[in-house]
Amino acid sequence: MKTTFLSYLAATRSLVQPGILWHLLWPALLATMIWIGVLVWHWDTLIIAGMRLIASLPLLGDWLTAPETGLLITLILIKIALVMLMMPVIYVTATFLVAALALPLMLEKVAAKDYADIERRNGGSQLGSIWNALTSVLLFLLALTASLPLWLIPGAGLVVSVLLTAWLNKRAFQYDALMMHADKSELSELRRDLGGSLFVIGLGGALLAHVPFINLFAPALTGLAFVHYLLAALRNNRLLTN
Repeated sequence: MKTTFLSYLAATRSLVQPGILWHLLWPALLATMIWIGVLVWHWDTLIIAGMRLIASLPLLGDWLTAPETGLLITLILIKIALVMLMMPVIYVTATFLVAALALPLMLEKVAAKDYADIERRNGGSQLGSIWNALTSVLLFLLALTASLPLWLIPGAGLVVSVLLTAWLNKRAFQYDALMMHADKSELSELRRDLGGSLFVIGLGGALLAHVPFINLFAPALTGLAFVHYLLAALRNNRLLTN
């Protein structure tokens, strides 16, 4: 927990560097505008799709959509679920924009200031970053879709969202943080050996994603935390092996 806190503290300090704050904000603002527009324009269609999904459930579907039993409650829960679903969807879109575009630019600035002593071995690439971000998002969306029935259980949607978002943070940002400085072997080994700690850092970002206002820049702040944690770990690893 201490290393997680220190990583986020270092990420917060990096915000004062020129250009960092802009890259912190624009991915979330763009993602929010896109998905609020989708929700407003397709509200009725999404509700109908939700009702059809519930109706298709074996055993419970007919009962939950019957006017004399659970139709009204089901309709209310679907509307709540749609609003709640926007949070992880906005976050995942912002995460993709951060991982594919914003974080590599922030990494250049942060590394030049705080990690200039670390040799660059270019084990990753910008194309690899985009591919990693895209596959991370697709796997996240598949898991999120599979979990939709759980969102009708009060509180379950929040737990599922936090855990999946933590996993997304870990998978999307760990590559970007190391791609310029680690070689291919270091890139693989550090991600494997530090998997538990990286999930905790991702979990911190997932919790921030549910805090009003802070959630606007949670993806980029989380990405910066991964940068500080992994570059510091890379530095220590090389000191131990040399």
